[in-house]
Amino acid sequence: MTRRWHRPSWFALLLFAAGLALFLALARWQWARAEEKEVLLAAYAASATAPTQSLSPSTDALPAEVLPRVRVNGRYRTDRGYWLVDQVRDGRNGRYAIGVFTPNGEAADLLVNLGWVASPAGVTLPAFPSLPADDRILEGIYAPPPGGGLRMGGDALPRQKSWPKETIFLDQAAIAADLGSALRPRLLLLDAESGSPLRREWTPAIIPPSRHRGYAFQWLSFAVAAVVIFVVLHWRKDQKGHRT
Repeated sequence: MTRRWHRPSWFALLLFAAGLALFLALARWQWARAEEKEVLLAAYAASATAPTQSLSPSTDALPAEVLPRVRVNGRYRTDRGYWLVDQVRDGRNGRYAIGVFTPNGEAADLLVNLGWVASPAGVTLPAFPSLPADDRILEGIYAPPPGGGLRMGGDALPRQKSWPKETIFLDQAAIAADLGSALRPRLLLLDAESGSPLRREWTPAIIPPSRHRGYAFQWLSFAVAAVVIFVVLHWRKDQKGHRT
């Protein structure tokens, strides 16, 4: 018997083309995600040694991948605050304390991430940090608000009557409406403070680029396997007495 190419059916050809296109698209997507994560991690690494600059309108116009270290003078709104809940760090569930800060001479308030604290189920929730009422100079990384959280059930903030309020995502527009004031488009990731019970490690807890590249190679291997299977199925020995 000799091997020869057997023309595939239209269905087999379409199924092969669709599967191959899907596997290659997923591989490209995972590779692009790895590059995005590398840019993000590099931005946080660069911010650690960046010189501090005054918060100004020009810092609001910076590209999202640029994370400047800024200094701002003003006062906390001590009667306002938010818990950003369901935030996992090192496999533990917790929450970020988000303060509201009014910079001197500015019309827009600034959200300040005060840090993370564990809040496992069944354990008494931590108290919101006590904020000073006098003028303060704050320093930290000026970063876009984090994503995350399923936005189901509408805006829950107006239904909460006591402070601090809880939210599973930071929607700047919703929080501005809740506060009744304008907000800066980013928030301040406050510098670490000795003795603070709140954890201030700002490198994002994300899937590392290496894992995304592993997923990309996995999808690419599926594409290669699809090609091999397609060829094996259609480059085969003729059955005795069978013609194509």
